[in-house]
Amino acid sequence: MICKSSGLEVQDHDEKGYKSWCVVRIGVVFVGVIVACMVLSNSEPMSYVFIRNSRIMGMNRNTLDIVLKRASMKNKTVILTTLNDAWAEPNSIFDLFLESFRIGNKTKRLVKHLVVICMDKKAYKRCLALHPHCHHLRTKGINFSSEALFMNPDYLQMMWRRIEFLAHLLEKGYSFVFTDSDIMWLQNPFKRFYPDADFQIACDYFWGNSYDVDNLPNGGFNYVKSNNRTIQFYKFWYKSRERYPGLHDQDVLNKIKHEPFIKEIGLQLRFLDTAYFGGFCQPRELINLICTMHANCCVGLQNKVRDLQILLDDWRRFMLLNPTMLSNATLSVPQYCRTSFEHHNTSKENSKTAHKK
Repeated sequence: MICKSSGLEVQDHDEKGYKSWCVVRIGVVFVGVIVACMVLSNSEPMSYVFIRNSRIMGMNRNTLDIVLKRASMKNKTVILTTLNDAWAEPNSIFDLFLESFRIGNKTKRLVKHLVVICMDKKAYKRCLALHPHCHHLRTKGINFSSEALFMNPDYLQMMWRRIEFLAHLLEKGYSFVFTDSDIMWLQNPFKRFYPDADFQIACDYFWGNSYDVDNLPNGGFNYVKSNNRTIQFYKFWYKSRERYPGLHDQDVLNKIKHEPFIKEIGLQLRFLDTAYFGGFCQPRELINLICTMHANCCVGLQNKVRDLQILLDDWRRFMLLNPTMLSNATLSVPQYCRTSFEHHNTSKENSKTAHKK
């Protein structure tokens, strides 16, 4: 017996055995022809099909690494900020933040190194519409989309989630400048950083000496180099939340900055002068010195937005001044934020009184 299929010919010496063998060979050839036809008729490249299907199956788990690599400077340093839906709304904080990079002095080129860590889906979608380097940081069981009022439980969880995430980046070997998105970048801050410091941080109140641990730091802006000292420090900082329940990261930092552990690991800690890294807590008037300006000591999203809009208008006018007048130019903020704490405390007292009645 001769079995024929697709040009294959086999002489049959054992009819029963070869009959089964022929059926298998015919089936293999038939399947091969079908697969080939499907590939030729499909307009999508096979590599794309694999990537697309991998995403569907949840296999694309390295999006953070991809974003970091694309945004990184040559020395593996990135600029980081966090964003939730409340601050991502059009004409709100995030728009002003990006605008400051565009109009600042030698800051436009820095925005390509900015990675935006989005705390919810809406913020992530908004970020992708405005900026190329966005990452959605998912936290099970917690919704970070609304405005997290200072010191409420959502605020505390958001702050500690941030510290945990930054420790993770240091372990990955990335150094970073972390900046809250209510900080305006008016001039390149790298020229004002201390080259010998492992961890340097902005202040709400600066007392004149960058080594003085009695300076009052603000966790919204810091420059951290990735090394064993900073990795140990961030883990210690995060772990210390258990010793001080109910405190946010900044208050815990004020507790642990005096501890012997800092010296034991050899951490080089420095505090940044508010003349260059300013804020509404301790505003310095001379605008020509300022690299970054923080809407700190301010309650209420709209108060922040209004004062930051005024700040950017001040900066635009400053950039148009005659060079001989630059050194005397001053800021006109804070305005709305200056009294925001008073109004906030009054509202709280009124609310308590009404509740008692």
